[in-house]
Amino acid sequence: MVFKNIEQVTLEQLNARNANTMADFIGIETVEIGPDYLVARMPIDYRTVQPLRIVNGGAYCVLAETVGSMAANLAVDRTKYVAIGLDINANHIRSAHEGNGYVYGTAKPIHIGRTTQVWEIKITDQRGKLNCISRLTMAVIEIKNDERGFDPPKI
Repeated sequence: MVFKNIEQVTLEQLNARNANTMADFIGIETVEIGPDYLVARMPIDYRTVQPLRIVNGGAYCVLAETVGSMAANLAVDRTKYVAIGLDINANHIRSAHEGNGYVYGTAKPIHIGRTTQVWEIKITDQRGKLNCISRLTMAVIEIKNDERGFDPPKI
């Protein structure tokens, strides 16, 4: 099992974690959690499309980084560590058009190490067709003693 204390984490907690962030602003919500994967969805609407009314490539990256980062932080002991983005890439495979509901990002681990993690995020449309594939590298950083006054989120 990749995720720490998965039985204590709810979708509501994960979604509350994104309140007042870019993910919240563009409508990203976590919809499924498993022992080694996390799924979030993003609406295809005025907040996420470009002038041709297809999903903006940057919006795909926001979805990928959001779901991958949340997954990475579920895989560490958050009382001691935090996982932060180090590198992201994305290959845009197929366009998704406004009015077609949602795209779904599924994050799965490729590598879970002591100081780095690598996650693959596949973004699909409602029919399961691949729209974008992304790889997210995360740095795992120990929370220093002088930073311990900061209360890590309870996820």
